[in-house]
Amino acid sequence: MKNEIEYDPITLEIIQSSLQATADEMFASIQKTAMSSIIYEVLDMGTGIMDAEGEIASSGAGIPAFVGVLDKSVKVIIKKFNKPGDIQEGDVFITNDPYYGGVTHLNDIVLIMPVFSDGKLIAWTADIAHNSDVGGMAPGSLTGDATEIFQEGIRLPAIKVISKGQTIQAVMDILIVNSRMPETIHGDVWAQIAAVRIGAKRLQEIAKKYGANVFEKAMVDFMDFGEKASRNELSKLPKGVFELSEEQDDGSFYNVKITISDDLFTVDLRDNPAQLSSPVNTTRDGVMVSAQMIFKSMTDPYSPCNGGSFRPIKLITTPGTVFDAQEPAPVGFYYEVELRVYDIMWRCLAKYMPERLSAGHFASVCGTFIGGTHPDTGRQYTIIEAQVGGWGGRDGSDGNHAMFSGFHGETYNCPAEINESRNGLWVDQLSLNTEPGGEGKYTGGRGIVMDYRIRAEDGYLTAGYTRSKFPAWSLDGGNEGSSNYVEHLPVNGKSERFAFVSGLSLKKDDVIRVVTGNGGGLGDPKSRDQALVKEDLRNELITPEVARKVYGLKEA
Repeated sequence: MKNEIEYDPITLEIIQSSLQATADEMFASIQKTAMSSIIYEVLDMGTGIMDAEGEIASSGAGIPAFVGVLDKSVKVIIKKFNKPGDIQEGDVFITNDPYYGGVTHLNDIVLIMPVFSDGKLIAWTADIAHNSDVGGMAPGSLTGDATEIFQEGIRLPAIKVISKGQTIQAVMDILIVNSRMPETIHGDVWAQIAAVRIGAKRLQEIAKKYGANVFEKAMVDFMDFGEKASRNELSKLPKGVFELSEEQDDGSFYNVKITISDDLFTVDLRDNPAQLSSPVNTTRDGVMVSAQMIFKSMTDPYSPCNGGSFRPIKLITTPGTVFDAQEPAPVGFYYEVELRVYDIMWRCLAKYMPERLSAGHFASVCGTFIGGTHPDTGRQYTIIEAQVGGWGGRDGSDGNHAMFSGFHGETYNCPAEINESRNGLWVDQLSLNTEPGGEGKYTGGRGIVMDYRIRAEDGYLTAGYTRSKFPAWSLDGGNEGSSNYVEHLPVNGKSERFAFVSGLSLKKDDVIRVVTGNGGGLGDPKSRDQALVKEDLRNELITPEVARKVYGLKEA
């Protein structure tokens, strides 16, 4: 009778909800204590709880692409520290290296803590956040000029930073002295450490209240439920082999083959270009995150993610390609590669399941990095902005305006007031992009136009945008979206337009104009409801010329 009470399904549900609450509390803790606006305003971070084997048990809010990072990081720690006594209560591990469990790029630091109950390892807490500068050849640690990972910053290859509750000061000192913003990175890392410690404390309280065995049973039960939910929706997807080859802005072709069966969602990315000597590469773990995101979007997007949710996925890659880069390939702009993988899988399947997938969105993080010396404080500043853009039209509805990409969702743009006070610039404009593009029966959402004006006597711009040459794709006769690009408008001289640029010199009163793309349209524009065309015209979402020529509105 005792076991029946211990494993009561209501108790298990309470524990599962407590795991989610714990992950969310960890997230709130970082938000309230971090030093960088990219963390506390934009929320470029993620939190999670893993079981003793490193499988995702529950995740907090934040970037979707970070949900699938933390379990991979924990598994590297488990594999590396595999001797008795290697992992102790009070330990905290740190990694940022994608070849040692970091998954993304060196700016994203992962903190990991084991959770014990009565001497037994029962779980792990972990978090990840983008840090403003981790050293390397360029301010902000991101540059398109890097040819190997050593140039992108300090590498932390899955090591301890705290041992049995005591800080290993040498590790912390090495990390801090390698950053151009030492006080900021010191504060951000301690915010992350505090979060994993809070998470561990909460999990220990849960295990003590209900018993460690019941706690572990709840995690197993929740993951099994996640697998069941995924397989139930997988059975409803069209079955077969689906293939796509798509030209990229640099002239290369990315290829994907997806096989959907009753039991497996197989993503084959073997036939793809060799890894580059530029930082436009990602690791196999990163590509798996992309597969997890698209699979979750199509199957059970509204329930929490856990290790069971992704059991039906099989990923096949070729080592040494841009989708499975090998050390020491640079990976600074990994997110654009993972977004391309995510987007080609999306495009490959969209026409077969329009009820689940829209036309293409602007599909770039449009990472914009502006830095220099703050004119008021004399300190180094680095603004790190992921930009918002237009989403594609979908069956029965127009696309959303000015939203983050599918990779970077659940975050926020940095308020103009914060950028102007914390960083050495003014924000002169933030408006919707009214360039032609994305017209259809259901239109693509609008991108944005944003102007940053430099206050300091000098500064720099680094940016990496994709979907600049080939804009968001359309469906069923709709028009393609518009391009992503960044423009330099100097006080003296001619303006220049870029997709990728590194370390461009800036002067006082120069303007950096960010233009993000409109999403792709769905359906023939001529079939759009004329009342909606008139409303778009009134709202200045389209020009009179587009209303007449594309939509056939006579009185425009």
